[in-house]
Amino acid sequence: MRKLTVAFTLLLLSAIALPALAADVAVLDWRRALMETNVAQRSMSDLENRVGSQQQQAQALEQELNQLQQRADSLSDSERQQANQKVAELNRLMGEVMQARQESEQALLQRAEPKLQQAVDQIIARHSIQVLVEPQAVLHAESDLQNVTAEVTEILNSML
Repeated sequence: MRKLTVAFTLLLLSAIALPALAADVAVLDWRRALMETNVAQRSMSDLENRVGSQQQQAQALEQELNQLQQRADSLSDSERQQANQKVAELNRLMGEVMQARQESEQALLQRAEPKLQQAVDQIIARHSIQVLVEPQAVLHAESDLQNVTAEVTEILNSML
């Protein structure tokens, strides 16, 4: 009987401790928090303004190439040569757009990284978080973990 009482007590204590432990764990999607800031939205808008015409040219070239591909068997040598030139132009345009996007994202990340760390530190202190994980790193959770992403975005908006 004594063993049953001890086992029951341990089971009860572990059941009580589990919700307390879960409250110490939170989820943060720091990429989403950063990309949803006003600064990131302005940065993406600026990028779109800078490379929008190149993206439109690339889309038009892609459509032309798709049409040419549908009749690839009947293309003349000069049409094949023009298609190859269009492929090269499409690759150049896409490369420029990708490079501009990477540079813009890198500049944003370098500018925001110290502020992101400050925001995360504030959230950790505010919620007494013991373990902070990314959504992709959560393999299993019995219940939903506290998601502090929106709060981090809010703090970043006030800092950036």
